[in-house]
Amino acid sequence: MSLKAFVKMLDERTAHFGRTGRISADAFSKSFLEWSAVKFEVDRMCKEPCFSCPACTPDMLSVSVDGNRKLYRFQSNASTSEQGNFEGVFIEKDEEVAEFVKYIQRHTNHVPGKGLCGSSSWTAAKESSKKSTGKLDEEGMEIDVCRLVLLAALNMFRGEIFAYPLFLQRKLAANVPGHITFLCSDVACKYFPYLTKVAQQCPELWNLLSMRPFLSVMHAKAPTWKCEIKWGGVFQDGAGSTVGEEVEQVNSFLSRAAITTKYMSKAGRTDMLTLLALGWNKRKVEQLGRTLSQRYLKIIRILREQVESLNATRNELGVDDDTLQQWVADVQKWAEDSNKRRRRIRKVILVEKKRLAAAVDDYNKLAEPTKQIVSSDALMQTDIWPWQSTSEPAADLRTKRKVFEKVMAVRRLREEEMILCREMRHHWTVLRMRSVVLGTISSDSSFVGMSEDAQKGLCSLVLKKQSELKAEMLKVKDVYKRILSHQPLLEMDSEEEEDIPDDATESDLSTSDED
Repeated sequence: MSLKAFVKMLDERTAHFGRTGRISADAFSKSFLEWSAVKFEVDRMCKEPCFSCPACTPDMLSVSVDGNRKLYRFQSNASTSEQGNFEGVFIEKDEEVAEFVKYIQRHTNHVPGKGLCGSSSWTAAKESSKKSTGKLDEEGMEIDVCRLVLLAALNMFRGEIFAYPLFLQRKLAANVPGHITFLCSDVACKYFPYLTKVAQQCPELWNLLSMRPFLSVMHAKAPTWKCEIKWGGVFQDGAGSTVGEEVEQVNSFLSRAAITTKYMSKAGRTDMLTLLALGWNKRKVEQLGRTLSQRYLKIIRILREQVESLNATRNELGVDDDTLQQWVADVQKWAEDSNKRRRRIRKVILVEKKRLAAAVDDYNKLAEPTKQIVSSDALMQTDIWPWQSTSEPAADLRTKRKVFEKVMAVRRLREEEMILCREMRHHWTVLRMRSVVLGTISSDSSFVGMSEDAQKGLCSLVLKKQSELKAEMLKVKDVYKRILSHQPLLEMDSEEEEDIPDDATESDLSTSDED
């Protein structure tokens, strides 16, 4: 609900109960932000994780990075010296980002890129050292997300330059306790060559290359097919059914505030977007058990359908498993050929075709009409590439590609089944650890200096959170055990009151190899 609509509702209640006066929207907005900031600090005292994912901890499978150009702010809205309530909580400090961008451009030869891949031109893949327009202050936001929750963001001042996702990638690598396997981006085929070049000049960033490039599924259709096979997430071993478009889902939510934030002060914009991010993460974490369970059931169903489709294709083509695997290897080998080598081969073929066409014309001029061979024009229109033998049909590569995509789909779905089981175990482990943390907060030495009333208030809040966590653990445990034992997912209308058994550990969620 918008602030204006909410204040209007309060005014209607004021008139309904016979009171007089109106509520100041500005005063209400300021009070609401201050109350939200205090509530956030209380949650932080209770060790409440706000920008971390219970399912991804400690190792993250993937992180998606992308920009949102709708979240800009007009330069005419002069910022006051007042600091925001959520400064540096979700949106990185502009000074740190600007210093990092200067450092990168100072140590590397900054050359504006064209952002071309095949026939597609990407605005996000163009490097620019200047602001795109003088009418804006912040030109948008660069956001990174795991498979479920928001992690961090920064304000863009020069368009979607590569230094912005590099800043977020460096921060994640430093803060995440485990390892991040994939970095998903709409322009991964352009970003990772840039990262390699920067790492050569800045050795402290070399560890970032341990993350594997992942071209998001939807955007992988726009570059060349070679880039799709080499960088596309559908063809990356270990990626499961990760889409890489998670930022797009978040952007559709955050963009609801675009109309409001473009006219706000800098501090107000920061607070508003941080509150939206906190709300998004809270809903995702509260629904995490249900979300993972539904995904698991969906993946099992789709996997069964894809296996049947692959078997039908194999029977239709009359080939065995060894031949299918050989076709997959052929397509992967073809995709690994560099563009330079491909252009050189095509150039050689074109020269040889011209020579052959000239020889055919010379022969046809001397031969009788009944003994003439194919015309030179028809010969030039024939496409015979090195990966095709003259005995194979022209559609052979298309057939291999069709089989390749089906095999990759089955592999990714089987990986996703294991990934979801691992995420459910991680979620359960985090809930258990959270229960232990809440039990030790009241005796934390950092709260010794509190007044007696403050101690009582903290203990009361901790008891409330422990009760809520107990109810959540009962529900999550029951749902996960039903899912992993292949029982139907049922709605739990009532909560059991008994304590979580002490032996309810990670082993409760382990399954046999057959499961």
